[in-house]
Amino acid sequence: MNDTRKLAKYLAGLGYGSRKEMEAAIARGRVKGWGEDVRFDGEPLDPAPGMVVMMHKPAGFTCSHADQGRLVYDLLPPRYVKRDPKLSSIGRLDAETTGLLLFTDDGALLHRLISPKSQMTKVYEARLARPLEGHEATLFASGTLTLRGEDKPCLPAMLEVTGERSARLTLTEGRYHQVRRMFAAAGNHVEALHRSAFGPLQLGALAPGEWRLLTPGEVSLLSG
Repeated sequence: MNDTRKLAKYLAGLGYGSRKEMEAAIARGRVKGWGEDVRFDGEPLDPAPGMVVMMHKPAGFTCSHADQGRLVYDLLPPRYVKRDPKLSSIGRLDAETTGLLLFTDDGALLHRLISPKSQMTKVYEARLARPLEGHEATLFASGTLTLRGEDKPCLPAMLEVTGERSARLTLTEGRYHQVRRMFAAAGNHVEALHRSAFGPLQLGALAPGEWRLLTPGEVSLLSG
C-alpha cells in the first residue's frame, strides 16, 4: 500500500470521509504536512485512535447510537460519529440525568472501566421528592440493599446529606438506573440527578452540552 493510500485509510478512520474521498482530497492538495504535523484544510487532524472525550450531558439526550430523538452523539462533531474504531460512551446516563459522561474509541479501556471489577467511583447529586428520613446512609453503606428484581445486593455506597431533600451518593457500581432505584428502595423518589465525578475526573467549568478532549495525563489516570 503506497503512502497516499495509507494516509487516505487513516483519514477515513478518523471520520473525514471514505477512503476514495480522502484520496481525492489528498490529490487536490487539501492535506498538507507529514508525520505528526498533517493538516486537513489547514487544520490539525483530530486525535488518533485512543482518544477520550468528556461531556457535560444535558437533560433530554439519550446515550445511544440508534434511538429516536436527541442523542448525545449529536452534540459532538459529525466526524467523531464516523470514526473507526467507533466512539462509544463509557457507560450510560438515562435521558433525564445530567453531568459527566465519557466517550472513547479505545475498546479495551471502555470495557475495563465499565467492568464491575474496576470499582470505579461515580459521584451523583440527587434532588429528592421528600425529606430524607435519616436511615438512608446506613442502608446504602450496609452492602445488604437488594434492588427490586435482583438477587445480588448492592455494594456499599457512601451517602452525604447536602440538604433536607438533597444528597450526594458515591457508588462503585453502574447498575441500570441504580441511584433512582436505591432511593426508591429507601422510600423516596429522585426528581433530578446529576453525575459530578467519574473516578479522578470532575466536570469543572464545562457547561451543559459542552465537551472537551481529555489530556494524556487524565487518560493515564483513568487507565490506572
